[in-house]
Amino acid sequence: MEAVQFITYTPQQLEDVIIKRLDELLESYFKKAMQKQQGDSLLGRSEVADLLKVNLSTIHNWCKSGKLKPYGMGNRVYFLKSDIEKSLIPLHL
Repeated sequence: MEAVQFITYTPQQLEDVIIKRLDELLESYFKKAMQKQQGDSLLGRSEVADLLKVNLSTIHNWCKSGKLKPYGMGNRVYFLKSDIEKSLIPLHL
């Protein structure tokens, strides 16, 4: 078996690269698993803001007040599209 040398990386840099890639893979796996399990699409904060035509601070405030239910992994926040639809209430005008 041949030895592989990483000359351009320090051990800490190599560790950082490996951890970053693992985080990306786990995030991708988590997103796919949640979609299969829920049968529902996951939306990021900006996607929800675009869908509801509000800004990100409004999404943050709605999460804090309990109007929206966020899901997360690491520093990523997701919302189930069905939860967004359920949070809409009819207006009686």
